[in-house]
Amino acid sequence: MKVVVAHNRYREAQPSGENVIVDQEIDQLAAAGVEVLPFLRSSDEIPSMSPAAKALLPISPIYAPKAQRDLADLIRAHRPDVVHLHNPYPLISPWIVRTAHRFGVPVLQTVHNYRQVCASGLYFRDGGICHDCRGRALPLPAIKHRCYRGSAAQSAVMATALTLHRPTWRAVDGYLALTDAIKDHLLGYGIPADRITVKPNAIPDPGQPAPLGDGFLFFSGRLSEEKGIRLLLDAWRRHPDGAHGTLRVAGDGDLRPLVEEAAAQRRDVEFLGRLDRPAIDAALRATAVVLATPTWHDVLPTVVLEALAAGRPVLGTSLGGVPYEVGDAGWTVPAEAAALAAALPVAAAEAAAKAPLARARYERTFHPDVVTKQLLDTYARVTKGTVRY
Repeated sequence: MKVVVAHNRYREAQPSGENVIVDQEIDQLAAAGVEVLPFLRSSDEIPSMSPAAKALLPISPIYAPKAQRDLADLIRAHRPDVVHLHNPYPLISPWIVRTAHRFGVPVLQTVHNYRQVCASGLYFRDGGICHDCRGRALPLPAIKHRCYRGSAAQSAVMATALTLHRPTWRAVDGYLALTDAIKDHLLGYGIPADRITVKPNAIPDPGQPAPLGDGFLFFSGRLSEEKGIRLLLDAWRRHPDGAHGTLRVAGDGDLRPLVEEAAAQRRDVEFLGRLDRPAIDAALRATAVVLATPTWHDVLPTVVLEALAAGRPVLGTSLGGVPYEVGDAGWTVPAEAAALAAALPVAAAEAAAKAPLARARYERTFHPDVVTKQLLDTYARVTKGTVRY
């Protein structure tokens, strides 16, 4: 089988779990014998583009002409069985669906966020959950609140793209919903249930877990409002210094000063900064519990998968995909400081009992051997009976 994997990579300066998942999925497919044809663009390409190419950027979420020409050339040369789309913005655009269909190639999309409806893709604005654009013919609130990259002009383009591409998204041959919550999101958008397959992401197996460490670990590529670091620090301060071991925080971003301030004020808060892969693995080995405290409906946070694979139970907020991921391998509470504070001593006391359940949940649900088979089965269903070229 030949599969075009299409993805617009997010900027490297803005660490993205989605980029990592796409790279890992390409490796997992290749290991399973699939011929993968990467069709990748990166937002990091934008500064080095020619003036002519930059002039077309404002319309690229609606129609990206070079990407359509390049995809057409790739299809003619390699005759793929399916196009598997992840993020199309801004350099690929949803028009890729129409281009693939012009050659009779079916399209499958993994839904990593809420971008069919929400300009930012997060359902999150000004520190809280926002559904203002859901159900609207034209998502005008996105323009008013500058939801796409803080720009009214760019938000207007994205709002137009969301409106014009409703028929495009409804023409996609199959969707991969990472959780049942995303399936419900797609059903609400008008996608028929028989086109939706619930399939989570997988991460590589790091091997059998090390003995449980101590304390708590929060790690994120971005220390931003929606990741819940402010909420976590509020909850942590409700306990005496040292009551539950050390809270280690890894990452970087806008809210880094909050973490640095907490680390300066308390002996039981340690700021690790941004970590590379070996350092993340070391931090996982050193901890007893991993924290995942988003204040938005985070679809399937990779940090939870990494914790489970390492045999670390998770204390998380009951939003988005976190409860589904955690299952019986941890604890979920409302995204409120009091509830999270009350759960911290419970997690500290029960971590050792929950640790074996964490690894078992990873092996049963999120291991590449399990998830890649689901993906291959979905490819077979989407391509069955298709007449191409």
